[in-house]
Amino acid sequence: MTMYRRLAAWLIVLAALSACSSNDGVVPPDNEPECPPAERLTLDLPPGFPELPDPKENRLTRQGVALGRRLFYDPILSGDSTQACGTCHRQWAGFGDTRRFSEGIDGIKGTRQAPTIVNPGWMMNGQFWDGREPDLEGQATRPVPNPIEMHLPWAVAVERLKRHPEYPDLFCAAFGDSRIDSIRVVKAIAQFERTFISTNSKYDRWKRGEDTLTTAEQAGYRIFTTEVGDCFHCHMEPLFSTGTFHNTGLDVVPIDRGRMDVTGNPADIGKFKAPSLRNVMESSPYMHDGRFASIYDVVNHYNMGFHDGPDVDPLIRVRLTRRPMRVGEVDTLITFLETLTDPTFLTNPDLSKP
Repeated sequence: MTMYRRLAAWLIVLAALSACSSNDGVVPPDNEPECPPAERLTLDLPPGFPELPDPKENRLTRQGVALGRRLFYDPILSGDSTQACGTCHRQWAGFGDTRRFSEGIDGIKGTRQAPTIVNPGWMMNGQFWDGREPDLEGQATRPVPNPIEMHLPWAVAVERLKRHPEYPDLFCAAFGDSRIDSIRVVKAIAQFERTFISTNSKYDRWKRGEDTLTTAEQAGYRIFTTEVGDCFHCHMEPLFSTGTFHNTGLDVVPIDRGRMDVTGNPADIGKFKAPSLRNVMESSPYMHDGRFASIYDVVNHYNMGFHDGPDVDPLIRVRLTRRPMRVGEVDTLITFLETLTDPTFLTNPDLSKP
């Protein structure tokens, strides 16, 4: 009888376990919320704009972008909880910095200015002034642990987010479960940054037939797109950047070796990424080290103020064989550059601090 009683007891236990099992045989943890699939987000682009490259490993969702927006502006990712990504990338300045050298939480200045973030989803040649990271996800990994920027180990940042009353639910909505790690943090920030799309300047409306350029603006456009100004080789329409790297003769001997420190190639000494000129009138000071206070300083540098040398880009040196722009032509060129300002982008509430 004892053997039969034991057998009966085991059958009862097995029946109870079967009754408690879910349909797929997996019992979710009691503290793990159910996360519905995130909603895919498709960005609308105007006619004539290039197709946005598809980040297959980090496709945009509404929940992912919303999480990235929250993280972009949250100082929780800095050591003393005072600085966020948006501190050095200010929307009204084209998501760039207005200081010559960007400054971290300990008051230490870097050696470069935080670059603008305009239409970054198309910039496939590398991020940062020197292109040391291949994509936005890689770029977003750098500032948090950097000792002269946000100065917070990723492990500590992740623990802060895990203990936060809202972030676990936000990660759940964006990624399907509430796991938080640095990979997901930077994916969300990169998703948000890919929505930094500027396509509604006066130039854009003119191209779409919705506005007209003045006589001076049209003349400036001709200077920009011909060898008179010779801007178009490195700042190609409609992005107004090729994302390529150039030594523009800033110094006889480059103080900052730029791209060379990434590639190790001596031919890359002093090369820096050609930034987008969209919203350029709002993003002074200029160049990787903010050395030029005004757009006039920049144009005059390219016109006749650069230092020639064996490492200077041929696209720059060729100006030595051409007539320099006259003062009136410089003014006219800058009149056109003003048409690249996109007030919609600079004030878009969907891109501002939530």
